[in-house]
Amino acid sequence: MSRRQLWIGLQDACLALVVVVLGLAELWVPFESVYGDGSPVVSSIGVVLAGGALALRRLRTEACVAVFLIWLVIGIATLGHMHALFFGQVVPFMLALYSLARHGSGRLPWVGAAVAAATLLLGDFVIEALQGLDEIVFHWAMCVIAFAVGRGLRLSEQRAVSAALRLSAAEHELREATIAAVAAERTRIARELHDSLAHSVSVIVVQAGAAEQVVEDDPAFVARALRDIRSVGTASLDEVRRVVEMLRGPGDAVSLDPQPGLAALRELVESSDSQTLRTTLDTAGDLGAVSPGLGLAVYRIVQEALTNVRRHSDASQAHVIVRAADDRVEVDVQDNGTAIRAERPGRVGHGLIGMRERAALYGGHVTAARTDAGFRVTAVLPTPEVTHG
Repeated sequence: MSRRQLWIGLQDACLALVVVVLGLAELWVPFESVYGDGSPVVSSIGVVLAGGALALRRLRTEACVAVFLIWLVIGIATLGHMHALFFGQVVPFMLALYSLARHGSGRLPWVGAAVAAATLLLGDFVIEALQGLDEIVFHWAMCVIAFAVGRGLRLSEQRAVSAALRLSAAEHELREATIAAVAAERTRIARELHDSLAHSVSVIVVQAGAAEQVVEDDPAFVARALRDIRSVGTASLDEVRRVVEMLRGPGDAVSLDPQPGLAALRELVESSDSQTLRTTLDTAGDLGAVSPGLGLAVYRIVQEALTNVRRHSDASQAHVIVRAADDRVEVDVQDNGTAIRAERPGRVGHGLIGMRERAALYGGHVTAARTDAGFRVTAVLPTPEVTHG
């Protein structure tokens, strides 16, 4: 027997002992609650046996039925010459009915209730003191209330357990969906950055080839080419560090189309412009100095933000601002809409997950929040430092 079962058994044994002591005191003092012409010895045996059954009320709930059967047998064996007790009978009846309804399973609670009803009916017929209307209402009401309370707690517990299981399943589903979305987005980022790296390596090869041709004739050109190679190579190494842990999906098809960058932002914003959604773009700073990988990340963040505006709000205007500074690129997408599709509580959309993954790849962050004017997505992506010789 486990420690918990021992503790439960000890608690129920103590409760049963209290009931037995009160029942015996009721018989032998005697209390004013004793009715009928039964034998105190026989009734004492009934009180002790019923108390023993109550000691198992949670470990062996079916033993509670014995509480009713004991008094039913005594009533039949004595031909109705039995005591009617409050502490020795009514209280154990209430505890047994409560325990059956609270801890019993299947048909056991109803079988126990039927045996209890039969025992109460026998008492009502053979014990004259129990035949008054007020007495009948009292002991029947007490027993019905005890059973109803136990049953209500049992149903509440079942509902709570069911709700907890549903919540656990929903949380598991949410975690799985989030993990899948992150994995898919990282695979996509890895593929796109691979293409950016391929472009950088091509530039290095071209510059090195050109320098090789004029290595003796034009030393100044060779020096410039070497500086460019070093700059592009350093930026490429930064890209490699960011994608080294990225994994390509086994069935992911590789697109041969060139990856977009900041130069394609205006075309992206214009393609989102329509009669129902007016989109505008403002830029600041030297966007041409932004590395291809970082430019691709900014492009995808703007693209996803505009997609969310179209899909999840009734906005009529969206304004995109992209600022390039020496140490960072800032993105600001503001619309004037209100949400038209309610997400499940606690659920994070895949689009926002993708934007955050892209920003985190460059050590940046994305925030999305409702404002007084609509909805706003902002992103800050640090610009990788490039060392020039």
